[in-house]
Amino acid sequence: MDKLVSLCQRRGFIFPSSDIYGGLSGCYDFGPVGVEMIRNIKEAWWRSVVRERDDVVGLDASILMNSQVWKASGHLTEFTDPLVECKSCHKRFRADNLESDKCPECGGEFTEERRFNLMFKTFVGPVEEDAAVVYLRPETCQGIFVNFQNVVNTSRKRIPFGIAQMGKSFRNEITTGNFLFRTREFEQMELEYFVKPGTDEEWHEKWLQERINWYVKYGIRRENLDVYEHPKEILSHYAKRTCDIMYNFPMGFEELEGVSNRTDFDLTQHQEFSGKSMDYFDNETNEHYIPYVVEPSAGVGRCVLAFLCDAYDEEPDKDEIRVVLHFHPDIAPIKVAVLPLSRKENLVAMAKDVYSSLSPCFMTQYDDTQSIGRRYRRQDELGTPYCVTVDFQSLEDNQITIRERDSMGQIRVPVAALQDTLSAKLAGEDFSILPPGGQVVR
Repeated sequence: MDKLVSLCQRRGFIFPSSDIYGGLSGCYDFGPVGVEMIRNIKEAWWRSVVRERDDVVGLDASILMNSQVWKASGHLTEFTDPLVECKSCHKRFRADNLESDKCPECGGEFTEERRFNLMFKTFVGPVEEDAAVVYLRPETCQGIFVNFQNVVNTSRKRIPFGIAQMGKSFRNEITTGNFLFRTREFEQMELEYFVKPGTDEEWHEKWLQERINWYVKYGIRRENLDVYEHPKEILSHYAKRTCDIMYNFPMGFEELEGVSNRTDFDLTQHQEFSGKSMDYFDNETNEHYIPYVVEPSAGVGRCVLAFLCDAYDEEPDKDEIRVVLHFHPDIAPIKVAVLPLSRKENLVAMAKDVYSSLSPCFMTQYDDTQSIGRRYRRQDELGTPYCVTVDFQSLEDNQITIRERDSMGQIRVPVAALQDTLSAKLAGEDFSILPPGGQVVR
């Protein structure tokens, strides 16, 4: 993990938040490269869950909501972790994560366990009174549930159908750690899929497999994924069944995404507390019922961490180690790097023309600093699938070298064929397939 954290800071993926002031525990900033990776992950998720389906629509609900939402959902009473405090050093710990009944910091005795609510509390308006209390949402799904009837009435969707949302959530975790794995501010990608009661178990299994397949499609090795089913005694208060998709992180197999059968708990609770009907009329069966919900819920930060871990590789190369991130092209933050062989004026001019032609089509980076070998290594560490090199021969024959990240193989193609060639390679075409006029260099 230390090598990965170092790489992420060195190459502009992730920085500690407020770093110049010593940082803030459990908070991270995504740099120029990291923010592109996040956009790619979210786009891949949205494309798979919403755009490529006709039974799912999107929503973007407010982070701040009426506090009654959290009373109805059970978060005010149930969204807690067990907390203990050392009587000697006064450090606080999550009780269910401790391996001993002694303080890991000083060996002192602990206080009695108590429940600690994980929601961040604040106030709306200038007066700090009970009527003004609101909370930073600890999950995005409640915004979906309270909008259920709004979406049904405006989208004209019929069950089974889903509502998807991406957005920030906040949890005042007792302890954070393992880099992006557990943070206090994070982004979620959640789908609430509404189904007829009695079909919920079938849909739960379908979405579990769908989500596993999504990770594999975008480069996570299947052997690094597992499924853990929650025993009934530890199920959340709303769940009939929950399965975690586990990933083999450096600290072992831990939750990457949860897929839960939430039954009709949330809609029933909001109906009771709001007095507004969450009833659904099924035209096909002429029945009234409150739908059950299957929820695949993923954290963007954990997805980033899993994709980084799975892509990271160290390969012997002559007298040094080549560090490379083998990202799937759709996940890679930068798709193409344009590199003039040197900073000679005519090479730079041609390379910048190439960059200008490619940048509207792909996330492209231009780099003319240091030796070409060092620039290749830098792009390997960024996970860039292809480097385009403009050399002196390019000025004569109007051909350009394309270097593939994984094999380090090289081909030369005419400038006129460059964009189409890169598009085909990024879409999965074998690197050995050449366009007309192309040739293998190595």
